[in-house]
Amino acid sequence: MENWKERISIDPNVCHGKPCIKGTRIWVSLIVDNLAAGSTEEEILEAYPSLSREDIRVALAFAAEVTREHYVDIPLKV
Repeated sequence: MENWKERISIDPNVCHGKPCIKGTRIWVSLIVDNLAAGSTEEEILEAYPSLSREDIRVALAFAAEVTREHYVDIPLKV
């Protein structure tokens, strides 16, 4: 999903430069955190009526891109 680049805004004057859904102050991380905690798309859309299902998918696409570009050290169990 390449169109995330058109729907994510990073502006140092908005939400301290955190990636947001364009035209909102809703952080991408907030959407991903809610999904990770088990919230459904419907629950997120109800809590944030200015979002669309496409916004949720864009947030996930952006998160996937970020994880491909960054390394997180997770200890291996031996």
